[in-house]
Amino acid sequence: MNYVDGFVIAVPTANRDVFEKHSRESAVLFKDHGALSVVECWGDDVPDGKLTSFPMAVKREPNETVVFSWVMWPSKAVRDEGWKRIESDPRMNARENPMPFDGKRMIYGGFQAIVQV
Repeated sequence: MNYVDGFVIAVPTANRDVFEKHSRESAVLFKDHGALSVVECWGDDVPDGKLTSFPMAVKREPNETVVFSWVMWPSKAVRDEGWKRIESDPRMNARENPMPFDGKRMIYGGFQAIVQV
């Protein structure tokens, strides 16, 4: 079964084009280091919750949009090795390729796929 890294972030809505460019460049980086696929989803039906929700989880502000993303890897071992190489890849340099969102509010985690149809 594959391994998945999942992410939820809040992106300034005005930065959509910048985020999309950053995402396309990052996808190449991830694929170069073993990822099978990278998916970035721009929220257009992400309601506020009463106890919890995507907007609450990332402390979305009125001028931001929730983005849900995932990276599919062949295995956790490939993912772990890929991340080591990604972190040392010069294309990941935050000064030259800054994230167009507040990374401190990003929710992320690694998940073992248990059902994949």
